[in-house]
Amino acid sequence: MPNQSTQDWNTGKILDDEEFNEKDAQEFRALLEGKESDAGESSLSMMTAGQILKGRIVEITKDFIIVDVGLKSEGLVPTSEFSDPEELSLGNEIEVFLDKTEGEDGQIVLSREKAKKQRQWEYIISSCTEGSIVKGKVIRKVKGGLMVDIGMEAFLPGSQIDNKRIKNLDEFIGKTYDFKILKINIERKNIVVSRRELLEEERISKKAELLVNIKEGDRRQGVVKNITDFGVFLDLDGIDGLLHITDMTWKRIKHPSEMVELGQEIEVIILNIDREKGRVALGLKQKDCNPWEEIEKRFPPGTRIKGKIVNLVSYGAFIEIESGIEGLIHISEMSWTKNVTDPSEVVQIGDEVEAIVLSVQKEDGKISLGIKQTEHNPWEDVENKYPVGSSVTAEIRNLTNYGAFVELEPGVDGLIHISDLSWIKKVSHPSEVLKKGDKVEAVILSVDKESKKITLGVKQLSNNPWENIEKTMPVGTLVKGIVTKITAFGAFVQLENGIEALIHVTELSDQPFGKVEDVITKGTEVTAKVIKLDSEHKKIALSIKEYLIEKNQVNRDDIVVGEQPKKEDKEKQEEKENPDSEENSEEEDSKE
Repeated sequence: MPNQSTQDWNTGKILDDEEFNEKDAQEFRALLEGKESDAGESSLSMMTAGQILKGRIVEITKDFIIVDVGLKSEGLVPTSEFSDPEELSLGNEIEVFLDKTEGEDGQIVLSREKAKKQRQWEYIISSCTEGSIVKGKVIRKVKGGLMVDIGMEAFLPGSQIDNKRIKNLDEFIGKTYDFKILKINIERKNIVVSRRELLEEERISKKAELLVNIKEGDRRQGVVKNITDFGVFLDLDGIDGLLHITDMTWKRIKHPSEMVELGQEIEVIILNIDREKGRVALGLKQKDCNPWEEIEKRFPPGTRIKGKIVNLVSYGAFIEIESGIEGLIHISEMSWTKNVTDPSEVVQIGDEVEAIVLSVQKEDGKISLGIKQTEHNPWEDVENKYPVGSSVTAEIRNLTNYGAFVELEPGVDGLIHISDLSWIKKVSHPSEVLKKGDKVEAVILSVDKESKKITLGVKQLSNNPWENIEKTMPVGTLVKGIVTKITAFGAFVQLENGIEALIHVTELSDQPFGKVEDVITKGTEVTAKVIKLDSEHKKIALSIKEYLIEKNQVNRDDIVVGEQPKKEDKEKQEEKENPDSEENSEEEDSKE
């Protein structure tokens, strides 16, 4: 405040010649000073904190601006509160906010920034409502969102920043956008704004306009906004479109990310429009010529082609014939001679190979190829090389429960079935008579060129003993054999011709016995009589009992009536007629 002159009441200088006494002068002075003091205190008491006052800049320092608002003292305002440099000029009138009527140093406390916010708040209350559009600048991050300067600070929730997923909030700080006022809280003096609602409204408007104007076949620019396993979603400036993985390229790809990335801008073709649902189908490969056109003319079955292996799967390998054209070499078409179980046994990714076109399915976009067809097929002349009835020597490659596989030559295998291993022996498993890696001689039984099957037999190398069994070994014939197996129901005997026969437990002896082992043992030679033949089922039944009864009957016929043979002569005669009896008794003694 400017310095005011004071009157020295003790001097004798007055305006006129009239004299006053000292007492009157003292009273007048007290009265005058009291009124001036009351006037200053009265004007300050009428001001309360929170008011906006008009003031004049009277001094500018480095850190503060001194403002005269007509009160008993000037106020200090920090220079940092003045965002506009043009305001900082001596004599300029500005509005300030009366923060306190008296600070710690006895001066009034003023704020330019609070005054501006108060005026903006008053403006918003008077001219804006919820739903109004305001412009603002993002100034900083806070918990749950951003703070925006719209003349005063407003809160922008994280969910209202954008209509797409946001990775980093820092990219918005310092930028100016339009915002929509969502909520005004007068009591708390805070405002909530949204940018997302404006973006959604803009998107809906553009979408409606775009659905009216676009047509199938149009080319449009789109930005990749999402990538899935089945395709890519693009933002076509107001409407989302789906670019399916099958419409991305004429080539075969595993995932859309092989061709595009998020945020990438690409040109696509409108394939289909569903205006009711607001859906648009897009295509990328349709921008190029379809390489499958006239594919049948360019690659008819039988054509020899060259290509690169681009992918291996469990059932085969994909080969690129030309750009956008891939064919499948099935695992079964890789080799005539090998049993391929994994395509990597034959080819690797990146290999250049030759193949033969086997079939073309244009509609399905499929070409079947074969590598083995480029080589000689060993089965072409197999009927001439291996005629039925001829004998061959082959190596045993594998044994199974039902037979043995043999290799006649590379790529040509044959099967010896378990039933063709022996005429006379019952084979439970081929390993009983054959061994893997051995050479075996066999007879060609049948050849099926189309099915690539050859059957062979080992037993056919010799005559079938069962064909003339009724002539060579009729019922009643005495035969000899070795006991090969003893069971609860009898004993099996291998005869001299190799055929196995059965002696039932009831036919083992003409004398009572307890167990089979009491009368017969494994490995001993026995003599028996053929009592039954079944050539159809390959069965022969023998009887030791019948043989012994017949033999004893013959001995009785030789005895002279009325003459008792001596004991010694009787023993000698029994030894002579039954030379095996002594051995049998020794065997029985050894058993006991």
